[in-house]
Amino acid sequence: MNTDVENLFKDKVIGHPAGLFVLFFTEMWERFSFYGMRILLVLFLTAPILSDNPGWEWPREHALALIGTYASLLYLTPIIGGWVADKITGYRVAVVIGCLIMTLGHASMAFETTTSFYIGLALLVVGTGFFKPNITSIISEMYKGKESKKDGAYTIFYMGVNAGAFFGMMLCGYLAENYGWSWGFGLAGIFMLLGMLQFWLAKDLFGNVGGKPSIKHVVEIPQNINEEAPKEQEEPDADEKLNPFTMFDKILVVLSSLGGLIYLFNDPLEKIDGSSLVPFTVGNLSGSNFVVLCALALFLILLVTRIARYLPIVRDRIIAVSIFGVFTVFFFAFFEQSLGSMTLFARDYTDRTLVGSSAMIFKVVDALLTTVPLMIITWVLWLLAKKTFSRIGLSNVILALAFAGLWFLVIFRLMDKFSQEGNEIEATWFGILNSFFIITLAPLFSRWWESKYNPSAAMKYGLGLILLGLGFAILSYGASEIPSGAKTASVSIIFLILAYLLHTMGELCISPVGLSYLSKLVPARMIGFMFGVWYLAIAVGQKAAGTMGGMIDKISEQYSLGTFFLIFTLIPIGVGIISIILNPLLKRLMHNVR
Repeated sequence: MNTDVENLFKDKVIGHPAGLFVLFFTEMWERFSFYGMRILLVLFLTAPILSDNPGWEWPREHALALIGTYASLLYLTPIIGGWVADKITGYRVAVVIGCLIMTLGHASMAFETTTSFYIGLALLVVGTGFFKPNITSIISEMYKGKESKKDGAYTIFYMGVNAGAFFGMMLCGYLAENYGWSWGFGLAGIFMLLGMLQFWLAKDLFGNVGGKPSIKHVVEIPQNINEEAPKEQEEPDADEKLNPFTMFDKILVVLSSLGGLIYLFNDPLEKIDGSSLVPFTVGNLSGSNFVVLCALALFLILLVTRIARYLPIVRDRIIAVSIFGVFTVFFFAFFEQSLGSMTLFARDYTDRTLVGSSAMIFKVVDALLTTVPLMIITWVLWLLAKKTFSRIGLSNVILALAFAGLWFLVIFRLMDKFSQEGNEIEATWFGILNSFFIITLAPLFSRWWESKYNPSAAMKYGLGLILLGLGFAILSYGASEIPSGAKTASVSIIFLILAYLLHTMGELCISPVGLSYLSKLVPARMIGFMFGVWYLAIAVGQKAAGTMGGMIDKISEQYSLGTFFLIFTLIPIGVGIISIILNPLLKRLMHNVR
């Protein structure tokens, strides 16, 4: 394996192995398709049937219930996909399987029938489970023994994530809103297929890195200071024997998982179809709510009993991680309004029509936002081709074709925009602001975290949640003049832009931090379990986002849209203040880990 790693580092692009940029472009196309499709969901489901671009005209509550379940499942299937890759397929094959399944999912959605739509969502959930955990695992394996360069590698890779999200939401949204939903869903699938082909055809570059798992397992970094690090183990599950799951643990895992899944599927089923998987009530609770509360109780029993088996220092640290997990649920429950209620606000309540000099300024800024990053990424593609064409020429050709298609669509869109007298901004365009602000602000936040002013974990969480709440405060102020029950309005676009800016700053305080602290605080033998818990926290937040976003009509009719966003202001700020207050306690629980 070391030989394969050394070979990867022989051909370098911008100081990193060429293989990293193969992964960069694979991730870019996957995120292009993922976000390009996802931004369309709420608009397609709620668009009027009788319109120039007919959708399904679902009530917003129904649409967001389905989207919440879909988004939640996207963070649960990677737990299974990672296990399959670890035990059976290896990382590279799992990535290809994931890409292929997602391509079929996008193709299925392009038909716009009820059956094909649900099949498409199911395939995307399964495909993401194979793709999401395993492409990052390849990077981890590539940089074994070269940890000093790993932070830079993940930074480059993260840029691929945001570049894909940026162009996916812009171009899929443009085609879907102007030419029909099938065009947006279909385009996502085409680039997903091209991304898979360029990755598969570059397999010779990686040698055995990311290949089929061997029997021998190595624990890289001992993180439990109360015990010796396990040596290399010949048995695949030898490290699990140090802290085995009891039969009681396994029963709790199965029952809590089953209860959670029943709720996830039953919630949209009840709202959309009027039927139920659990057609009973317990007191004032519906069967669905009773089941999910039982599942939550069982999971808490599992977590508490597992934590209790550790020595005090380790136990304290895992308690700290669990508290951060609760904050993570709150963060994502509100942050993920960007693909739900905030997208609806952009479509129905924002004045997206610009005229005169405002329209021209926007067109110029939009053109620069689009073409400058694309030029930089195309230059990286050229550097990669120069280094690797003799070894993976066909992969380079596929990648070049994908970029030719991307350039064509970007130029076509810009020409269309400049040919119009005014300019109507697509509702999906606002989604790209998060990716743009991440790309521009991430270096500043990174320098802040590396300076002597680097705040503690609890302070970062508090700051991130408060910034998130302030973003909603701006939307609440912007919507304050909209009367109760109004279905349309013309609020200035500046409110959405400022909200996305503050939300992105909040994300930069929390998203990159959580997994970093988890890896530092959790003992090696429990890290897999806690990563699963972490993904579960995000999944719960995603479902909560759909549920709370679905209340937009009920609250705005009874009170106002400004009140709806005011609720989303006060709760994150309150939780953020709690995080700051808990800072001394959490520092003690972390036992000097920073």
